Amino acid sequence: MNATEKFYLPVDGILKMFNSLPAHQQSHITHTAHQSAALSPVLQHPKVSDITKTGMGIIKTVKGCWRQQDARVGASRSSSSGNRQVSIERVPKRSVDRLELGLTKPRNCHRIVVLGAPKVGKTNILQRFLGNEFEEHYEHTIEDFHRKLFHIRGETYQVDLLDAAGERDFPAKRRLSILTGDIFLLVFSLDDRESLNEACELLNEIQAAKAKLLKSKRPARVPAVMCGNKADLDAQRVVRRAEVGTILGEDVPYFETSAKNGTGLESVFRALASLGGLPDETSPSRHQLISIPTYQSLCVGRRGRRGIRTPGLGAPCAAVDPLARRPSFTSDLRLVLGSSTKNNKPEKCQIQ
Repeated sequence: MNATEKFYLPVDGILKMFNSLPAHQQSHITHTAHQSAALSPVLQHPKVSDITKTGMGIIKTVKGCWRQQDARVGASRSSSSGNRQVSIERVPKRSVDRLELGLTKPRNCHRIVVLGAPKVGKTNILQRFLGNEFEEHYEHTIEDFHRKLFHIRGETYQVDLLDAAGERDFPAKRRLSILTGDIFLLVFSLDDRESLNEACELLNEIQAAKAKLLKSKRPARVPAVMCGNKADLDAQRVVRRAEVGTILGEDVPYFETSAKNGTGLESVFRALASLGGLPDETSPSRHQLISIPTYQSLCVGRRGRRGIRTPGLGAPCAAVDPLARRPSFTSDLRLVLGSSTKNNKPEKCQIQ
């Protein structure tokens, strides 16, 4: 990875939050960022552009806004309760994998892999899970990775969401995603029979891949949910519920949904939680969405160190990590191969 790529690593997630701010705040932040880039000394590098400098200025300014906002919230809470103001942790400069840091139990960390044909609504279903609204404009997804962190009844949970749409034409890469997945969401469109056929083929591929990894001669039972999306387009429907039930049998839960109006999505999210051993509170309607700095300070307070105490500490809450990036393929391969490398004899890779 060259220096320019390293410069860009944290930018994408921050810009998403930047774009969600009101227009007048965006204007103020951009103006401040330009001033910061102009006044601060810059390391000479032929591949680092002024746009990158401005982007880094935006990152610093947005982080400053986060800290000021949480500081004001902390001050108001302290004055109302009579307690002195306490400090908060700095916003992390990169995504934090709580499993790697030992802050979340391995059994509380899960990866949900979303698979299906193009244009069936996978991205909008994921956005609903993240607490965002439906997006009418369609953009082809190459690969999308999200991380949502939960604090529920004193326990922390990490749920990684991988939209593997771009792996449709790369079998080896798709196989790796399947082998590292814990829970699977298969999506097809009720107005497209071919998308149903593709979802069923993907289900067979998942079962075969997991069986091979487990060295089983029979297809493995996997925690998978089938989702027939676009139920709001009833006039264009070509796939009926009874037909899908006949194909799937009773082994795979099936739901008809609409990412546009939210129909059936709550049932899908509850089924994913149940199959993965996650609390029901991981469903978007069952928890409060908070910012990453607030989530970090809440977890700091939980460990007994000084941090901001939010009202209703026991209430379920969650935060979306804006800097989350998919783990490297090397890390995923190690996860597949496992830790059984005794006598320096690695296991045979099951990707091919």
